[in-house]
Amino acid sequence: MKKNDQKSPLGEVFGFPIKNDGSKAQRYRKQKLCPFNNKVPNCTKDKANNPLGVCSVWHNGVSVITCPTRFREDWLIIEKAAEFAFGLQATWTSISEIKLVDKNGQSAGNIDFVLVQYNEKGQLINFASLEVQGVYISGNLRNPFEEYIKNPSKDFEWPTGYNYPKPDYLSSSRKRLIPQMLYKGGIFQSWKRKQTVALQKSFFETLPSLPTTTKEKADIAWFLYDLEFNEEQNQNNLVLTKTVYTEFEPALLRVTTPEPGDVTNFINILQSRLDEHLDKNSPDAPSLTDIISN
Repeated sequence: MKKNDQKSPLGEVFGFPIKNDGSKAQRYRKQKLCPFNNKVPNCTKDKANNPLGVCSVWHNGVSVITCPTRFREDWLIIEKAAEFAFGLQATWTSISEIKLVDKNGQSAGNIDFVLVQYNEKGQLINFASLEVQGVYISGNLRNPFEEYIKNPSKDFEWPTGYNYPKPDYLSSSRKRLIPQMLYKGGIFQSWKRKQTVALQKSFFETLPSLPTTTKEKADIAWFLYDLEFNEEQNQNNLVLTKTVYTEFEPALLRVTTPEPGDVTNFINILQSRLDEHLDKNSPDAPSLTDIISN
């Protein structure tokens, strides 16, 4: 789909692009099924009894993944993460939603997937983490979704304007990805265990440029995925487009250190607010801006 073909924010609904009105797509929508290895056959996003079955939203010519379960297609994310953590010859499996606690027994949150390597006797010999991050949405996504579900059509349109849903990359990184990488990732780093992150390429590109390293030296592998539309199948396929290797401390320091703006702009704001409280008849004195400029 081209950018100028965008008529609504809905990318995929219950696993299929809305332009797909084939029998399989219709069945998944009718039964509210999830084709991406959810913990149960049905979609459970937002509400189990009335799920918000939007896997991705259409934004600027890209299907942006909003549901973390969407990344589970064919378990590619697990395979690639295990390959980085353990190599090609290892025997491994994954365990989902493992609670992580700190030294004081306080919860640090759940790890999306813990990859575990084991020997021929079934004994654990190594482990690593995999965090999966979709993108938060600003605006109202349920309204267009419910309107579409009433009468699914490949020609469905939704007017732009106030509350039109779109990706909120900033909240996705500041409120979710970065805090969990700092806290949960800090624990794994102290244990000297490999970490992996699966997210969409367009999301990663909104982060500050990270200092990279080699695969052998890396503490973290960032796996960048995208959705590629297959004309024959009339659906999207999850593909790995790039892998970025970083060390823990340089990467996290980079994403948590803001790029400061011009201090003069901030001073001017403060001066404007200060002027509101001061008597205009008071004797003039040199401002901070004047002092800095001199």
